[in-house]
Amino acid sequence: MSTDPLTGDTPPEPEAAAAVPAPDAHAGEDTVEAPGADDAGAVGGEPSGASATAAQPGETGRAGAAGESGTADESSTADGRSAGDAPASADAGGPAGESIPADEAASAGEAGEPGATAPDARPAGDTAKTAGTGDAPADTSPVRPKASGPSAATATAAQLAEAVRAVERGERSAASFFAEAPRAARPAATKPPAGKPEGTPAERTRPAPEAAAPHPAARPTAPATPRPPAPRSAPPAPTAPGIEGVRQILTAGGAPAALAEKTAEVLGERAAETLRADPWQLLTVPGVRPDQADGFARALLGSACGPDDERRAQALVLWLLEQAAVAGHSALEASALRAALAQRAVPDPDAALQTAIAEGAVLVFQDALDTPGQSRLAPAEDEEDDRPVRILLGLDRFAMAEESVADGLARLLNTFEPPADVPSDVRGPATETDEAEGEDQDPESPSENGAPARGPLKAPDEAGEEPGEETGPGPARPSVADWARVATAAPSPSAAELIQAAALNGLVAHTGAEAARAEPAALIAAARSLGLRAYGATHTENGRDRLAAHLADLSVPPAAPEAAAGDLTAAAVTVSGLLSGQEGPGRDTDGALALDLLVVLDAPQLDLETGAMLIESLTDGTRLILSGDPGVLWSTGPGRLFADLLAARFCDQVASRTPDFGPIGELVSGIGIGELNQVEAPGKEVVIVPVRDAGEAVHRTVQLVAESVPRAFGIPADQAQVITVGHGGAAGTRVLNAALKERLNPGPGRFGGFDPGDRVAYTPTPGRTLPGTVTGADATGLHLDCAGTAVAVPREEVEAGALRHGWALTAHQAAGRRWPAAVVVLPGDAAAGLTRSWVYTAFSRGERHLSIIQGADQALPHAVTDIPAKERTTRLRTLLQLQLTASETSPTPIHPK
Repeated sequence: MSTDPLTGDTPPEPEAAAAVPAPDAHAGEDTVEAPGADDAGAVGGEPSGASATAAQPGETGRAGAAGESGTADESSTADGRSAGDAPASADAGGPAGESIPADEAASAGEAGEPGATAPDARPAGDTAKTAGTGDAPADTSPVRPKASGPSAATATAAQLAEAVRAVERGERSAASFFAEAPRAARPAATKPPAGKPEGTPAERTRPAPEAAAPHPAARPTAPATPRPPAPRSAPPAPTAPGIEGVRQILTAGGAPAALAEKTAEVLGERAAETLRADPWQLLTVPGVRPDQADGFARALLGSACGPDDERRAQALVLWLLEQAAVAGHSALEASALRAALAQRAVPDPDAALQTAIAEGAVLVFQDALDTPGQSRLAPAEDEEDDRPVRILLGLDRFAMAEESVADGLARLLNTFEPPADVPSDVRGPATETDEAEGEDQDPESPSENGAPARGPLKAPDEAGEEPGEETGPGPARPSVADWARVATAAPSPSAAELIQAAALNGLVAHTGAEAARAEPAALIAAARSLGLRAYGATHTENGRDRLAAHLADLSVPPAAPEAAAGDLTAAAVTVSGLLSGQEGPGRDTDGALALDLLVVLDAPQLDLETGAMLIESLTDGTRLILSGDPGVLWSTGPGRLFADLLAARFCDQVASRTPDFGPIGELVSGIGIGELNQVEAPGKEVVIVPVRDAGEAVHRTVQLVAESVPRAFGIPADQAQVITVGHGGAAGTRVLNAALKERLNPGPGRFGGFDPGDRVAYTPTPGRTLPGTVTGADATGLHLDCAGTAVAVPREEVEAGALRHGWALTAHQAAGRRWPAAVVVLPGDAAAGLTRSWVYTAFSRGERHLSIIQGADQALPHAVTDIPAKERTTRLRTLLQLQLTASETSPTPIHPK
């Protein structure tokens, strides 16, 4: 029996975990199966289950007692986020709320980590896009697939597969794999990234970066020769037109008719004909699993359905890459993808991959691996590249997004014009030469991240150019003296350093924790005082409000230009609002964002496609500052844009020296460097509550939120946020939200399972969560109050699962936000989802109080010490380094001195 550490009260005996309400049609929408899961036995076979992971008894928590079962089914993505944080979708006939079996996740290396089956998996290194779709042995001519039939394609695929393996084994040069002439181009889709607002300058012509690295090769292409369809058991029945035809064929295949609208949305107007010709196209509908698609195909094709059907293999290749993207990867190793296909009963994975490459559905890249003591940069043209490589495969849209980000960042650096009166002794961004020269500098001079010393800005001497020289109509062009003046007035040394870096560079990376957010605010205020159109964009509305609070604390000089005369807090916007035009300055006549300086806070949450869209929207010469805490979880979408930018040392970096104070700040700071320390908390700012099982964890969570925290700290229940590892499991968000609703806002759930007063989490687009409260409902849908903003959720979105109860969230849903109090729940089955970045993110969400429901025992310190993050396979770091390599031979290098 435990004593309440906040009030001294003795709680009643632990109750059993609150029962989950009867599952509806959308109860399983957040289940995403990881590539490599072993569901392949027979076509359409059911995956095997797994038992819960039992925690060992330890010092701070007890788990594994009777009543605790199940695994945290949504803790299965590569970065620790739950699969439920991915786009919600209707289940395609599978058991509602079915979790990812642990043995399936283990086949991918870590729970739900696509691509981890390769024993030599490493972070992405130097990559180059292929010029061809395969290779033949060096002493023979390339063999092309012919249109004569499957046998010719199979023979060619075998040769191509053997060539790929020869490169991976090091038996032949990687360059020979890329020596073939490209195939005839296959038309590529031109649809812009999802969610791109109208007016985004996707087609606007921009000057090419002067030092942009050439793309390693053209995209793989192929002759437009369709695959011969597999034989059918009977002539197809007539299909009704429109959505009725989709319902008809779904019903014929045993799939829920409720999938018809989503299927038509994904496959288009001819969805019914597409499914009849290729039933495995059902896998393109979010939420459909391979075993369900196999059953659908078997019902339609009868005896003609088999695991060796080429259509099945091609659908699985694309599905596996899509699932890898859900887990954060922008590409996968060829060996991992082959293994995942083999586990799903594809008889010839090599042939399946080569067919996908030949048809242009998949792109292939070579990735040079890190070798100790050897530079990651590509060797000179006259040098032979003998570094080990691996072959990566990826989808076109993610490859385009990574290349767009790399090219856009290089463009901003190339087109930036520093103040005309920059003294010659003021250094620019880091280069390899700078690093060598910096070895002899005073060790106190360099910044903490190893960037070269940055001397203070000084006004030009009297013989030089006058400060603030008029340059005629156009954007403001502050002089060095102007920047030096505002840097001197900065509220902290770190803020002054950031202002100096922004004065001299078109691209700056700024790192720091919560207290360091005041530094970008100081930069925005300083830039606006100089007449620049400066804005700060955050990941969430809560982050925007916190930035606005920092801006409100800063005063603008009375003599500031008109651009700074307005409300300074208007400079705080969200990334989504800025791109849509609902917030910020809007766009100019060319479609670019009408601003001169943009600070993106919460940069680790910036995914590839959103980042590409944002950077493309910036006009040449705009200053871009990416700011964030490198210790938090990465984006919900694929990629790790901010981490790759830091690792590539592509631009000037400023590391804040402003610490987070207080017991919570001390605890989180230790976690950031891999140490889980005990901290002194005289005011009970940090409380650890040991629990024996999931039922007790749920009981104590409800008690803390409803009674203890409000009584001890005066924080009402609606300002305390519960955070747990996943949506499933015996102490996941579903169970916790059911128990919290019963205690805090009981009701019958009259409106799609919700009642007025319910706390909810609304996901209007993938990766974006809006916490709010239900205020009412009508025939059109539910009405919410999201931080003072009225939001209407259409009935269709409610039925599709875009709305959940929000008393309890996952750490990924909570990223970018803070609450007065946070209650972090760590049940015994959460061990597989814990990483240092997860713990860092969850523990740093509370401002005044943090309660830790500890049932994970030694899994918690193990995660903090030994598991920094679940790796992602990306190409951006290498693309940025290729830009640096190209700039070394350019007349105008990316990093001018």
